[in-house]
Amino acid sequence: MTRPIRVLVADDHMIVRTGIRHVLESEPGFEVVGEAATGPDAVSLAAQLQPDVVVLDISMPGESGFQVAARLRSGLPEPRILILSMHDNAEYVLESVRAGAHGYLLKDTAATELRSAIRTVCRGESYFSPPIATRLREALRGEHETHAGTLAQLTGREREVLLGVARGKTNKEIAGELGISHRTVETHRESLMRKLQIRTVAELTRFALGAGIIEG
Repeated sequence: MTRPIRVLVADDHMIVRTGIRHVLESEPGFEVVGEAATGPDAVSLAAQLQPDVVVLDISMPGESGFQVAARLRSGLPEPRILILSMHDNAEYVLESVRAGAHGYLLKDTAATELRSAIRTVCRGESYFSPPIATRLREALRGEHETHAGTLAQLTGREREVLLGVARGKTNKEIAGELGISHRTVETHRESLMRKLQIRTVAELTRFALGAGIIEG
């Protein structure tokens, strides 16, 4: 039997946390392992509980969701991060991607979409709800031509590695999918990041979105 997806819910409103818990635990396949009301608590509980997915609000006491996402991605790379926010501003979405979030949903989303989004990010993909994806594409449209030109510098294999990295795959997972060695993936990754003048995975993900390599 497949174990349930272990979820940590971080939001400063108890009624929101209770609602998310109800939405998830009303259907098999999910387990809410903890709740956090502040940014620091979210980081601490994530380290303690090792959830599969952290459902994270942006506006929280202590540290913002952006700061929490960045800390989790640098210190605990395993948990997937799904932003659940009332803000539909494209810049908030871009900032979330820069911080390392794997998906973004609005708080008025349907229960079925929330569950679907958690499943999607848990299996290593990214998820942006349709309204958010539209705003993100609009924000990135001006960058697309520049990205396309830069993308032409990459070899076919470097593009495949870029796609894997942008989807949150580890070097080992990418190596297995492409049938090449772990060290070869590292070499391609170093090369593409040098060509693109990009230093972080969050920036790679943003580039991939802007270039249309991955869809929101």
